Amino acid sequence: MNVAIVKYNAGNIYSVVNALKRLGIEPLLTDEAEQLQKADRVLFPGQGEARGAMEYLKARRLDEVIRNLSQPVLGICIGQQLLCRHSEEGDTDCIGIFDAEVKRFQPTRHEDKVPCMGWNWLHDTKSPLMQGIEGEYVYFVHSYYVPVCSETIATADYILPYSAAMHKDNFYTCQFHPEKSGRVGEQIIKNFLSI
Repeated sequence: MNVAIVKYNAGNIYSVVNALKRLGIEPLLTDEAEQLQKADRVLFPGQGEARGAMEYLKARRLDEVIRNLSQPVLGICIGQQLLCRHSEEGDTDCIGIFDAEVKRFQPTRHEDKVPCMGWNWLHDTKSPLMQGIEGEYVYFVHSYYVPVCSETIATADYILPYSAAMHKDNFYTCQFHPEKSGRVGEQIIKNFLSI
């Protein structure tokens, strides 16, 4: 299977490369439109800041390339947020697959820390990506979230319920890091590769 990872100015890409290698897949890390278009699967991971990431993607027209991919695509962490319409982070227009506004967590109690960091459980799971994942714990690190919407396929709770995973057409996303979520994350990556 030909698996490509979008190469751009967001960190944490190599942990995704290593997760795929553990599954016997040698992914291609690329920012070349033709290579992304030819891949059987595309992963769009990352950690970082929305405005800078979108500026980088737009300068290389990767936003258009990603928007027009027809094979299964998995956005991870900021990859989920960048696939939405707009982010409060830097008042940034994003790629727009999901008609959703990415919002910053607003603490309501002293113990509510931002960023949200650590293990949290998934509930209300659906879609082939989340097959066998109900009630499992996964690893999150994020200050921004996507509200629960019609494309939500898994929910997590931190300050309020939010979209832990989403699905629309050939686009799938995880706000959490499957590559850092042990056995459960490995199953989610396997589920994605088998879609």
